[in-house]
Amino acid sequence: MTRERIYLFDTTLRDGQQTPGIDFSVDDKVAIAAMLDEFGLDYVEGGYPGANPTDTAFFEKKRTKKAGFVAFGMTRRPGVSASNDPGLASLIQSAGDALCLVAKSWDYHVKVALGTTLEENLAAISDSVAAILKSGKQAMIDCEHFFDGYKANPDYALACVKTAYEAGARWVVLCDTNGGSQPSEVERIVLEVIASGVPGTSLGIHAHNDTGQAVANSLAAIEAGARQIQGTLNGIGERCGNANLVTLIPTLALKEVYTSRFETGVTAEKLAGLTELSRAFDEILNRAPYHQSPYVGASAFATKAGIHASALMKDPRTYEHVTPESVGNFRNVMVSDQGGKSNFLNALKRRGIDVAKDDPRLDRLISTVKEREAEGYAYEGADASFELLARRTFSAIPDFFRVDGFRVMVERRFDALGQLKTVSEAVVKLEIEGKTILSVAEGDGPVNALDLALRKDFGCYQQDIADLELTDYKVRILNGGTGAVTRVLIESGDDDGRRWTTVGVSENIIDASFQALYDSILYKLMKNRGLAGPAE
Repeated sequence: MTRERIYLFDTTLRDGQQTPGIDFSVDDKVAIAAMLDEFGLDYVEGGYPGANPTDTAFFEKKRTKKAGFVAFGMTRRPGVSASNDPGLASLIQSAGDALCLVAKSWDYHVKVALGTTLEENLAAISDSVAAILKSGKQAMIDCEHFFDGYKANPDYALACVKTAYEAGARWVVLCDTNGGSQPSEVERIVLEVIASGVPGTSLGIHAHNDTGQAVANSLAAIEAGARQIQGTLNGIGERCGNANLVTLIPTLALKEVYTSRFETGVTAEKLAGLTELSRAFDEILNRAPYHQSPYVGASAFATKAGIHASALMKDPRTYEHVTPESVGNFRNVMVSDQGGKSNFLNALKRRGIDVAKDDPRLDRLISTVKEREAEGYAYEGADASFELLARRTFSAIPDFFRVDGFRVMVERRFDALGQLKTVSEAVVKLEIEGKTILSVAEGDGPVNALDLALRKDFGCYQQDIADLELTDYKVRILNGGTGAVTRVLIESGDDDGRRWTTVGVSENIIDASFQALYDSILYKLMKNRGLAGPAE
């Protein structure tokens, strides 16, 4: 059976840039475009040249090798010919293979936002497409607010789509700009657009996620006949985000209901790098990956219930809808107070620790974990601390260093300029290979000061921890009051690209932080020597 082609259009660098708190540099855009190009996207929309210095610089030359490099902009202004519109002219002159122009398709917006007539808006669409085609580039039209416009005035919304298509636009994209449409509405309306004479092979879908259904709406449009999907990496975008391509791509590639009928430009080999792509993008954004992201999240193939773990060990299909390896992720049977022996045996095996089911030390480890979790520890989210605990139970851990004591001071004082400042200082006393080391450091806060002092002088192991980086720090108060028990989770990483998490619990937040810092460094030293980490 011949499968139909679905074209993947990424708008991370344009629509995704409207996400609050995200501001790509030119270098960021170059790196992200290269990642998308290599992964197999059909189109990479890079931004709006002429609208800001970053996008203008980015479009000085083509930034993709295989994917279509797309500039975004607007149709010609009302009352101005396409040849005399400087904005449209600069778009056409920018580097790239295609232009995607936004056009109003809701009569209400045409009258209120554009302040022009319905006929003039249609003429602007037609003239702009003609100008793009004359330049030799591919033309696309984003019909903004299409679904709301169709529900308000179907005849005019259809007229906008038909005008763009008949003028020669390769793609006419139906936009759910406000993100409020439902999948059943999207499917029905796309079917009606196709029935009006515009083929699905020229239609795209651009869905926003304001009801949490951008992915569902995109798939509904595909079911109805649209053949281009627009979206962003990890679903970023203004307000609640855009359709998440990191969810859409594997769904189209792995679910039989789609694989039997459709294909994309992303090969199985490239799909296996999806988790790496998603996390590399989060790294550029300097944010922690969302653990419960479909397919690529750290919890996507994780289970903590003993019954589930037992079934997974017999056959992973019992609790997995696809194989983790197909998207570059991995199975994670976590240990917790809800876990049985199957969880622990699986977790230990992943770390290269082979233990018999009837080994009394296994019962001791399980008992210890459950007791400590009752105190507030959370080993399901602290893989490195669990491994250290397990290795202490089944074998000895090298005595790399010993902390004889530490002190942290927070002082609020006036500086030499008379400005009030809060200063944090930490003192740490270490013993390494029989030598006592005393380190002092100031930091942005007490935990930062403690971390800096702890790693300031690590004797013969200084080079081992040179690339150690703390990437995330989380605090949770486990009960109320000023004497509350505090749990601290610290995520660390190094130049190998590995990440690990450690945990500390105490009534004192500094002490809890110190426990997690201690475990992080110890795990790093063991990892460097092949004594810890997942079994290869």
